[in-house]
Amino acid sequence: MLIDCHNHLGADLLFYLHGDFPYSQQLVQMQHEGGALGITHWVAFPFVSYAAMDVTKFRSGEIGFGQGGLEMVPYAFENKRLLDECQKLFPEGGKRILPFVMVDPMRNTDAQARELVKLRGEYRFHGIKIQSTIIQSFIKCLAHEGKVFLDLAREWDVPFIIHSSVAKDDLWAQAHDIIDIAEANPDIRFCAAHSCRYDKECLDRIQALPNAWFDNSAHCIHCVGAVNDLPYIAPRERRFDSDYTDPGRVTADLAAAYPDKFIWGSDSPFYSYAAEISGKVVKLISTYEAEMKALRAAGDEAVQRITCTNTLKYLKLADESILS
Repeated sequence: MLIDCHNHLGADLLFYLHGDFPYSQQLVQMQHEGGALGITHWVAFPFVSYAAMDVTKFRSGEIGFGQGGLEMVPYAFENKRLLDECQKLFPEGGKRILPFVMVDPMRNTDAQARELVKLRGEYRFHGIKIQSTIIQSFIKCLAHEGKVFLDLAREWDVPFIIHSSVAKDDLWAQAHDIIDIAEANPDIRFCAAHSCRYDKECLDRIQALPNAWFDNSAHCIHCVGAVNDLPYIAPRERRFDSDYTDPGRVTADLAAAYPDKFIWGSDSPFYSYAAEISGKVVKLISTYEAEMKALRAAGDEAVQRITCTNTLKYLKLADESILS
């Protein structure tokens, strides 16, 4: 069994209208490509922008709320659309999908919770995903406006995956803030995405917590960022020590340093990113095959541990027979 713990299904209208890449992925495509590389199961969730945002601002890349939306409740449409694709349109392929629902921890949270309770009565899902940077939603709100999501995770015994950042200008998703929430809620499981951007202090904090893990989603382009000292990666004085010119070496080193806390994920299709920023085209390009090559370089024992053993401990599925 080889589980990819971090994948997006659906479409991102903000990325599409603003001219950014990638902006979509569908179930059949993902399973065809990943399955050929040896992946057997996928944790999947919607893309990030949602139809209840002000879509009239998307062409200019702006973020707005309160008017111009196609829906009323954040992620209500996107979550149901994902679950319909996996469990109604393609139920055979969907058996290999472990869906997570997306939430906005800051806006209209009670209405979101009511929609999730409805979905829970009709569909199977196994966790909650948050990407608060793009929607400009403070992750600290998860302990306040978004506390209802902590309550649901506790009631349903499902974990969170939360996008993490260390960039100084990212006020919404700081890795330390995510770990603070995990420390304050020891009965809920958390995964900080993107290896906490290789911030060793954050990774060490996760190592010390029984209810926290990290994934290495979009690993190869993060290694490029480390080589080039780009601002979305922890600075050298805080960075986990490894040879970032070799993504496979970094995978192996992380698996050795954090043997029980490292979960592997590709971030498909966001293992690549391209956009025009301030008149300049920025491209960070990887492939599913490159992500798998970096994984396999860690060796069979580590691969089994970070794609299955650790992942199943984190998921804590009530019935693992669904993986058969």
